[in-house]
Parts: sequence; C-alpha cells; structure tokens
Amino acid sequence: MESTKKTKQTAVLKKKVKAYTLTEILVVLVIIGILVLLALPNLLPLITKAKSTEAKVQLEHLATLEKSYFYEKSKYSADLTELGFIQEKLTTDGKDGKANYKIEIVRASTTGFLARATAVADFDGDGTFNVWEIDQDKNLKEIVAD
Repeated sequence: MESTKKTKQTAVLKKKVKAYTLTEILVVLVIIGILVLLALPNLLPLITKAKSTEAKVQLEHLATLEKSYFYEKSKYSADLTELGFIQEKLTTDGKDGKANYKIEIVRASTTGFLARATAVADFDGDGTFNVWEIDQDKNLKEIVAD
C-alpha cells in the first residue's frame, strides 16, 4: 500500500503541467513596456492639465477667503493663517505630502490682492514650473505654462 502511494506521488511530480515559460513572460513584459513608452508622451499634457486644476481650485478658495476677510475688515490680508487658509503638505515635504502647488499671497492692500500658486514639481520634465495667479476680481490666469 505504501509503495502504491509513493508511485502515485512520483507520477504526480513527473506529470507536466501546462504553464508559461520565463521567456514568454519576459517577452510580454517587454511588449507592455514599449506600449507604455509610446503612450506616455501623449498622456503628459493631460496629466499636467489635471494637476493644474489643483492650483485653480486652491486659488479660487483663497480668493473667497480674501473677499470674506475684506467685507469684515475693509482690507485684504497677506497672511494665509489669518484668512484661515491651510496649505496642505507639499509632495516635496515627504511621503505624506499631497499638494503639487505652493500657495502664497504676493501682495495685499486695502484695494486688492494678488495670490500665486507655484508648482513644486516639474510635471513634464522640461525645467519649467507651472505658475498661476488670481486677483481680487477673481481674474485667474496662468503666468508660466508647463
């Protein structure tokens, strides 16, 4: 009985199982890599556009906070903390950072303000960092395109 059991085990071990070889898997991975490299240049502008949405939303929020502050104090503030604006941690600050833009107030007076969002990363690798600005009239414009 024990020899029959060993014979069955040996037969199972010697039986060929249909599977892919390492070479076949590597060829598929190389093909996928080539396809990604071909598609990447077409996707970079789309990625940059999506990330610039973050700057627009943050600046519009800041403009709303400035307008509320102006109605209360009859002047615009140059202090983000005073406005209640909280800058999220930047992607350059470590693994917890999520924000791609540093928000700052360039100038503020009794008549107006200018706020700027500057990218902390070069999205397409060309050495240019994206910059957006907004003023008291909510005129949002891209100063430096990436």
